[in-house]
Amino acid sequence: MSADEELVETTVGSDLDADGIAALLGEAVLDREEHLNAPGFVIRPDAVQEVLTKLRDEAGFDHLSCVTAQQYTDRYESIYHLTSYDDRQREVSVVVPTDPERPVSQSAEPVFRTADWHEREAYDLVGIEYEGHPDLRRILLPQTWQGHPLSLEYHQDKPQIVTLDAHKNPLEADHRGNSETMFLNIGPHHPATHGVLHLKAVLDGEQVADVEPDIGYLHRCEEQMCQAGTYRHQIMPYPDRWDYISAGLLNEWAYARAAEDLADLEVPEYAQVIRTMSAELCRIASHLLAMGTFALDVNGDFTAAFMYAITDRERVQDILEDLTGQRMMFNYFRLGGVAWDLPEPREEFFGKIRDFLDHLPGAAEEYHNLITRNEVFQLRCVDTGYLSPEVAKSYGCTGAVARASGIDYDLRRDDPYGYYDELDWEVITEDGCDNYARLLVRMREVEQSARIIEQCVDLLEDWPEDDREIQSNVPRTLKPDEDAEIYRAVEGAKGELGIYIRSDGTDKPARFKIRSPCFSNLQALPAIAEGEYIPDLIAALGSLDIVLGEVDR
Repeated sequence: MSADEELVETTVGSDLDADGIAALLGEAVLDREEHLNAPGFVIRPDAVQEVLTKLRDEAGFDHLSCVTAQQYTDRYESIYHLTSYDDRQREVSVVVPTDPERPVSQSAEPVFRTADWHEREAYDLVGIEYEGHPDLRRILLPQTWQGHPLSLEYHQDKPQIVTLDAHKNPLEADHRGNSETMFLNIGPHHPATHGVLHLKAVLDGEQVADVEPDIGYLHRCEEQMCQAGTYRHQIMPYPDRWDYISAGLLNEWAYARAAEDLADLEVPEYAQVIRTMSAELCRIASHLLAMGTFALDVNGDFTAAFMYAITDRERVQDILEDLTGQRMMFNYFRLGGVAWDLPEPREEFFGKIRDFLDHLPGAAEEYHNLITRNEVFQLRCVDTGYLSPEVAKSYGCTGAVARASGIDYDLRRDDPYGYYDELDWEVITEDGCDNYARLLVRMREVEQSARIIEQCVDLLEDWPEDDREIQSNVPRTLKPDEDAEIYRAVEGAKGELGIYIRSDGTDKPARFKIRSPCFSNLQALPAIAEGEYIPDLIAALGSLDIVLGEVDR
């Protein structure tokens, strides 16, 4: 037995270090890189499945959180960002370079189901092809689109010429060769799709035989716009527009965390407490809307549950407006801290927050009476939309969707940032794995967010006036080191919201990639809805709590 084989035998199943991972992967490794938060291994493009299988089964990297694709002058490159559901601070980057004349590498989809959509997006926007992918076609742009917008050769002004088959049956390809089934379009303009989402459903009687989410109707080139902006001033307004359902400050924190680590910026403790408090207010507002719209989807309950939830969300929005000056597009975080201090008079602002927190327990009890204890709601949601932990992990599900399947995973605790590790709160999980459990997790998380906010208010009330530092000393122009690479994430309202940045020595990113939790969660819808009835499909979609601004970006 060689020394490398002995090393692998003694360390597999434990925490492998970078040398142990290299030994495990053997000849598949071409080179080593060091990303700012993870070791990087450059591998052969024909060894993707072998490498990812070893990392998943033998090294415990069971969470493919993101896939980043980019083009250099001499190569194309895919990066598989891996971590562990059991230990989020264990991370590794698998880098797959391909020939610039023939950008083809092996698909990761047989190992991680979530790679399906991620690789389709890489093909669509960058132009990398993935051998063995089950359905490699465009995902955000129309199938007739010419060129790949994030490739170096793309000509933005080139006209898009679309040919039409005048007499072609538009449904022909969707009969799936079975006359017993029926094809049904749901959306893209339908209240139950929560935005411009098109569901291509195939029904066997009243049961769902297959469903394909068709996305891209709200694609706005957010990554490319961020690549055109400067780190210091021009990128921060964009994150508010990803998950625009009250979650703007959580989005801003995702960018701030990645950029601050990239540029080695410190954040004052006082600003961290403000960030934590305001982020949890956003989480409550987002969960309230998710709860209200879900009750509307399932029960048609507009007058009571929906309007009650919207009313309480408005109370949160009022507080956030006092703090940031905006009701939706907050633009309040800054690299190194926050834009300004708490509004004056502080006692009045804290009183408004405490009034809301005092109101919340009674409101939560009322929501349980209206929704979770409602027999019709229980009949529609309990034991429907089943998502097992194993399938949830394969699809890269995070947030309430994962925690409702018993996966104890929350970045606020597992990869601490802000002030979370100094506070007393709990990660909420449920084992139901169904539509009901996903709602229950969000309702219980509202209570935990309230605990966090209350502790932050206690701290801020007693904070010495001379020590209220809202921002560290940040250079006017940020130029991180050339070819530095980082992937950082926060616990967004919908799950793991991550940002990959590669710098080129200028004041703008060379590559900016957004890891949307909604993108991965929505991908699991076919697994959740197959075999269910049509109303259960609508409930399953509502239980995922997606927002298309974040799915499409």
